[in-house]
Amino acid sequence: MRGSIAFLSLLADEGVTHLFGNPGTTELSMMAALPQCPAIDFVLGTQEAAVVAMADGYARASGRLAACNVHVAPGLGNAMGSLYNAMWVGSPLIVTAGQHEIGHGLTEPMLYAPLEPIARPLVKWAIEVTRIADLPRVIRRAAKIALAPPTGPVFLSLPGDVLDDDKDIVLGRSNRVDACNRPADTTINALADRLLVSQQPVIICGHEVSSRRALAPAADLAELIGAAVYQDTIPTAAPFVSTHDCYLGALTRNQQDVSQRLKEYDLLICLGTDVLRMSTPSDTPPLPQGMPIVQISERSEDLAKNYPTEIAIQANVRETLAALNDAIRARCTPDQAEDAARRVEALKASNWSSQRDALVTSLEARTGPVIEPDVLSLRVVQLLPKDTILVDEGLTSSQAITRLFAYQDAWSYYGLASGGIGFAVAGAIGIRLAVPNRPLVALIGDGSAMYNIQALWTAAHLRLPIVYVIANNGGYRILKQRIRKRYGLEHPVGMDLSAPPIDFAALATSMGVRSQRVTEPDEIAPALRTALAHEGPTLLDVIVNSPN
Repeated sequence: MRGSIAFLSLLADEGVTHLFGNPGTTELSMMAALPQCPAIDFVLGTQEAAVVAMADGYARASGRLAACNVHVAPGLGNAMGSLYNAMWVGSPLIVTAGQHEIGHGLTEPMLYAPLEPIARPLVKWAIEVTRIADLPRVIRRAAKIALAPPTGPVFLSLPGDVLDDDKDIVLGRSNRVDACNRPADTTINALADRLLVSQQPVIICGHEVSSRRALAPAADLAELIGAAVYQDTIPTAAPFVSTHDCYLGALTRNQQDVSQRLKEYDLLICLGTDVLRMSTPSDTPPLPQGMPIVQISERSEDLAKNYPTEIAIQANVRETLAALNDAIRARCTPDQAEDAARRVEALKASNWSSQRDALVTSLEARTGPVIEPDVLSLRVVQLLPKDTILVDEGLTSSQAITRLFAYQDAWSYYGLASGGIGFAVAGAIGIRLAVPNRPLVALIGDGSAMYNIQALWTAAHLRLPIVYVIANNGGYRILKQRIRKRYGLEHPVGMDLSAPPIDFAALATSMGVRSQRVTEPDEIAPALRTALAHEGPTLLDVIVNSPN
């Protein structure tokens, strides 16, 4: 069996259905073998960062193993930003790069560099395959490592001569680690007792609640102990149903604001997230002094990392919560249940739904001739079908979106994973392939969109019904805001995209995507309705207000 056929057959047997890639000369054997492996659809991306972002989106939405291929050292280098995002969110990816033939690197040919050292900081495992006989063992191990919690990407360097080699090999069988673990009963009971004595608990939910499909048990826990619930500081996924009585919305990355919000509570419970990951530094710590912490996560490195933790549990969030909730029900006294119900009732006056109603009223009163970013978010949300998937990379232009768009389930929302931009245009493609039966809208800032704008071609090529809404303010507004606040600089250098302005509608049209420029508030609704009804991709280039 030729190495390339063995490679593709092994991927298919591991459950891979799509191979996202940008081919080069060292992968020609693999490309030639694809017609013989109909179980795998090849998805062509025109740049490597887009390729990895597509695979990342597919893995996030499906929860399954995804595969992507890039070309030698420059291709891997191009992909690193997207690989960084995939690492942070824990997407199970097999990332491969075609490498020069074994030994050819000694002559330092064009495009050559050792690949494993480049990838190693951002993956769980990196290796170069040196013999066709090792392919089964390497692919089986790679799939197991990528899917074993904490999930994440792995990297394989595939020399061209290994893919071209032809030998009798045994493909073996898939291996999986059953890691749906939960703590021992003694730990569960101790945790239940600790939660029940709290008079004012607060829960922060992170992306593991979403990826492990634990929204229902997280909601049960909040009701059982009468806890307020926040989303973590980096809204990566939908970890809680927005309209639940206990939900208060997403925490900001303003340390003073977070500290002020949390100081009224006596116990912080972190589910599937790091403790208060922030952004810009501040002299005010986000965690109130002396705040006790309980933390449940699959990531051992996140447990008790920056703050002392009273109880830290490395386990599957869903399985742990199911056992914990049963223990709380068994131990909860009538007085404790009454106190919890009272706290839940009190949250209704300030919860997400209440905040949303007030925000909608405020935004509806804004009737100016220009499109304000928050008004754009409102108009988009008002027109979305209930089961819409929202991909958000609008930054300053979508600051209101998580306060307006209601998470319905774990597939409702996908946002920044690491703070690194460039995911949304391409990631939406992977998400749409993984979840083909729900509407998908991507709200993206103009600066973010330019990182992977070439992915529009793939969306058009596959005729995917994705609606791209580009909030076009002509620059890097978030940087302007921060430099003005920190340094008082009113006219910063290098932050404008207005000379010349970028015509996103023309760009989209050139790549086969239906497009429309929107310049007035009254144009938003009809443009979005038309876009949602279109059978292929549509891009709306929305000119939003950008005050200096």
